[in-house]
Amino acid sequence: MSMSTVPVQFTPGALEELHRLYNSLEMKDRSHLRIGVKGGGCSGMSYLLAFDQEITDKDTHYEVEGIPVVLNKAHIMYVLGMEVDWENGLNNRGFSFNNPNASETCGCGQSFSA
Repeated sequence: MSMSTVPVQFTPGALEELHRLYNSLEMKDRSHLRIGVKGGGCSGMSYLLAFDQEITDKDTHYEVEGIPVVLNKAHIMYVLGMEVDWENGLNNRGFSFNNPNASETCGCGQSFSA
């Protein structure tokens, strides 16, 4: 298990919401925040941000303000330098992703192409 600096940045609002979610988990001692990408979405790939209990040997381990984080090593190039924010407005509520490496994004900010 390697621990290094997570390649993704979180705004204070995103960290507050992640702590709220993490503290509400029933099995938080076995849960990790998984950051990554998956195929699909209107631009080709979409972001993955979820609490997960399955860890593989392909994962790199991090910690963000006491929250254990895992990221598949193959996904690092897609999320390096990305900023995750939490929006809690009338029209938008949820995590948003600002990825400087994305060549194209969709209007909702949830999918991208690289």
